[in-house]
Amino acid sequence: MQKINVITLGCAKNRVDSEHIAAQLAEAGYEIVFDSDRTDAKIVVINTCGFIGDAKQESIDTILDAVAAKDAGYIDRLFVIGCLSERYADELREEIPEVDDYFGARDLAGVVEALGAHYQSGSTARELSTPKHYAYLKISEGCNWRCGYCAIPGIRGKHISVPMEQLLEEARTLVAKGVKEIMVIAQDTTYYGVDLYGKRCLAQLLENLCRIEGLEWIRLHYAYPTDFPQEVIDVMAREPKICKYLDIPLQHISDNQLSLMHRRHTKAEALELLARLRKAMPQMAIRTTLLVGYPNESAEDFAELCDFVREQRFDRLGVFPYSEEEGTFSATQLTDNVPQRVKEYRAEEIMRIQNPISLENNRRRIGAIERVIVDGRQGDYYVARSQYDSPEVDEEILISAATKRLFRGRFYTVRITDADDYDLYAEII
Repeated sequence: MQKINVITLGCAKNRVDSEHIAAQLAEAGYEIVFDSDRTDAKIVVINTCGFIGDAKQESIDTILDAVAAKDAGYIDRLFVIGCLSERYADELREEIPEVDDYFGARDLAGVVEALGAHYQSGSTARELSTPKHYAYLKISEGCNWRCGYCAIPGIRGKHISVPMEQLLEEARTLVAKGVKEIMVIAQDTTYYGVDLYGKRCLAQLLENLCRIEGLEWIRLHYAYPTDFPQEVIDVMAREPKICKYLDIPLQHISDNQLSLMHRRHTKAEALELLARLRKAMPQMAIRTTLLVGYPNESAEDFAELCDFVREQRFDRLGVFPYSEEEGTFSATQLTDNVPQRVKEYRAEEIMRIQNPISLENNRRRIGAIERVIVDGRQGDYYVARSQYDSPEVDEEILISAATKRLFRGRFYTVRITDADDYDLYAEII
């Protein structure tokens, strides 16, 4: 049985694609390993990211490392798929010809068939690369919003929803394999269903997922703020299986910047949405990401953003300095006129404001009784999460391994005993 090493870079949406590819290759008789640094897998498939500069460089470095392994005789065949390959296939073929073939971000069939397997369109089979108790569910491909800085529509195309019955079958299959927590993802989850059903159907999808026996947590990621459906807020507040957690990238709050970014909502509308969410779910954890140093971001725009961070006191926050991406509106129509040192200072300043907010938010949880799921063990601690924390991106709850043996993928009730900026400590009760 030949072994294939599937390496995934970038976002969780790429991870789902890799898991679909792996399942079809496993069905064809291959043995699959994920992100392995072992040298006994003679075939390597790299699923690349091409979103921003750092991610592109990581993808290129990973390809070059694999090429070196191929030259040394450790690898026989090397294939590249994903966003970088979609954007720069011709350049990559010319610059790195040692790769056996390149495939675009949506060409899952191409890489499967290149390895002699028959691609089954619409298959819900997955080989999980995550721990067995959680998985991501990608509900659509592409995006219609075309924000000024974003290359995703050019890479992934227009928004295409996955039929609801196919998603529910995939979710049931995952739960049958032991998955207890599902993260619902897409470039914009709130837009789900418009192309298939003529209306936004995320609320209906969430309700149907809640009916799956054995699925205990459902978490919502990548929710675009414009025209956020009230029915989604209602079902999140009503259904106990849905984590009181929302990943909603806001990017900025200045109306000047929002307009230049083509975000299609105003500051007032963003504030009204945040107020609606918190009124419906007072304990909700809100994660957001911000973009600083976008063209024409003035000192006044940035000061307004800083005030916004102070006032909203987000539970989770990430910030990125703007990087120009070819083919986007900002690259073709605007001038990248904020110096790099200013971009970096502004990103650092946002986090300087956020760090004590995170610590204060965490300290307020000391003494709280919370339900957690254990992801694993690191040294002297079991690593767990509450409904307010998504894996890989949010903080962890650390439980001493000296008192009681805990098991990965099981739920426990704990009391929060201490807090750092981005970690909590707890004891089993």
